[in-house]
Amino acid sequence: MKIGTIKTDTFTMDYCRFGHGTENLVILPGLSVQRVLGSAETIARAYRPMTEDFTVYVLERRNELPSSYSILEMAQDSAEVIKVLNHGAPVCIFGASQGGMLAMEIAIEHPELVRRMVIGSSSARVSAATYGFWEEMIRMAKDGDAERLLLAFGKALYPQPVFEMSRELLLNTAKAVTKEDLSRFVILTEGIQGFDILDDLKRVECPALVIGSRDDRALGGDASVRIAEQWQDRPDCELYLS
Repeated sequence: MKIGTIKTDTFTMDYCRFGHGTENLVILPGLSVQRVLGSAETIARAYRPMTEDFTVYVLERRNELPSSYSILEMAQDSAEVIKVLNHGAPVCIFGASQGGMLAMEIAIEHPELVRRMVIGSSSARVSAATYGFWEEMIRMAKDGDAERLLLAFGKALYPQPVFEMSRELLLNTAKAVTKEDLSRFVILTEGIQGFDILDDLKRVECPALVIGSRDDRALGGDASVRIAEQWQDRPDCELYLS
């Protein structure tokens, strides 16, 4: 596994790479309180079954965050890095949660970069009601309450049995959360406010698989259904809902 940094004219972005397949898969992770590459080894182990067929890249968000950073801006930055990593050739993309929002934006604005796409537990439209959950997460982060933030975040994202098993791990992780981590989390979370590309999904050209859960407490159980409905007449787009 390699961990590296891409430098452009305006920003740098960290990534990790593993696998040796002939196709390139780019993973755009969801929101996290700490940078995901701190768990690069764990991520690589989780995707080991895919490494024969794919060379996998996991992208962070840019290192130098502006004070305001929209989903479109995040997607444009990620697209720029994808161009560098794959020399402008199309890749397969898996985007989870906020990463799914970025993946959809890239597929809309840069169709030449996306061969196939998987969207996991994401949303194409964040309503005021849905954003209320994220506002509470932002308040905890601004208060510096990493322990309460991680517990609330974990309870919303994990099934109850998994959350209970992970409680001690979350509490221990909270001890290592820094002020910089919390500041980054706030900026990245604020970026989803008002996000709405639902009507633009008709412009997506690549095959897509949408994966979601009826019990999604972060973005709503019907968010994945609404995404898939935009492609319901396309045989190369599917929905899997648990």
